[in-house]
Amino acid sequence: MNYIDLHVHSSCSDGSLSPEEVVELAKEAGLTYFALTDHDTVKGVGRAIKHAKEIGGINVVAGAELSCYTKDREVHVLGLNINYEDKNLIHELANLETARNRRNEQMIQKFVDAGIPMTIEELKHGDSSSVITRAHFARLLVEKGFVKDKAEAFDKYIGIHCPFYIPKPKVTPEHVISLIKSAGGKAILAHPFSYKYSKAEVEQLIDRLIPEGLDGIECYYSTYDEGQISELRSIAFNRNLIVTGGSDFHGAIKPDISIGTGRGSLRVPEKLISAILA
Repeated sequence: MNYIDLHVHSSCSDGSLSPEEVVELAKEAGLTYFALTDHDTVKGVGRAIKHAKEIGGINVVAGAELSCYTKDREVHVLGLNINYEDKNLIHELANLETARNRRNEQMIQKFVDAGIPMTIEELKHGDSSSVITRAHFARLLVEKGFVKDKAEAFDKYIGIHCPFYIPKPKVTPEHVISLIKSAGGKAILAHPFSYKYSKAEVEQLIDRLIPEGLDGIECYYSTYDEGQISELRSIAFNRNLIVTGGSDFHGAIKPDISIGTGRGSLRVPEKLISAILA
């Protein structure tokens, strides 16, 4: 059986590998398809597609992972098989990047004022195209010796309600789904059990978003066990939604997660790609 991975990050957001390196790794892993789904950007997609054509033997699905907010939670929606050259999509993502940059500058200033020096150049770590996320702050805090690991960075400094946290620009799931659909993509609720919602609340969120154009849910995920996968597949089948899956690979940023296999047991069957490409 062939396998795919529809949730992968590169250094164009908060992964450690370039889009080209991710392509080569996906091929080495024996995948037939993978989706490059960087946070709030499609800057690496063209590079990945170009390199995949050059080396052959691997297919790239154009994607992005877009952040949005319900009343009380941040949730993520994957846009899969999108037109990454869509002018409206690029314009909207550029606006989000501008707002995100302002937020990052404010967070940097908070750290500097507290005696923890850092710069935007340090956060970008040599990649000028990188979209800065809290994972970049966590990495830098570890490197500078202020915390022992990234988990402590989130718990102590940059997690929600922590002293150095500033929320991202708040867009709604409805807006994000509309943006994905207008760019010809499939809108997929990413890792539904990762938002600390109960199963009933997850179903309520999904039912709220279906009329807005939600196409599917990410049922296979690196941290999910067979029971959770089965529950999500049942939710999807009962609502005639697309089933997808992915590792949420970030390279060295999440060293316990491998492309294609997650923490070792993830297997996303290739047959699921047909609904994405339809």
